[in-house]
Amino acid sequence: MAQRVTLRKRQPYNTTSSRRRIVKTPGGKLVYHHLKKLPTQPKCGDCGIGLPGVPALRPREYATISKRQKTVCRAYGGSRCGDCVKSRILRAFLVEEAKIVKKVIKSQQKAGGHK
Repeated sequence: MAQRVTLRKRQPYNTTSSRRRIVKTPGGKLVYHHLKKLPTQPKCGDCGIGLPGVPALRPREYATISKRQKTVCRAYGGSRCGDCVKSRILRAFLVEEAKIVKKVIKSQQKAGGHK
């Protein structure tokens, strides 16, 4: 007959915060080891994909690692993915170009209207 294993925490329900694994000790007893929650990777704020180069940790564990491990050396480093940063730069450039074109057309119309 299999050995009985008792819970070590007071929480009796099978929830995500009380995950456990049966482990055999060196003395031959079976005991529960309570497992920590699995970390999720930080996501890009625009498209929602996982950020490459930033480790997946539990929220409190980010306080213990250095800043260079939490970010990537780029504008919007630990917040947006490279593709989204690229599209933002491109959009900003095109908006500025559109403003310049608008200004040129307006000046040409002004010059053409006086003649």
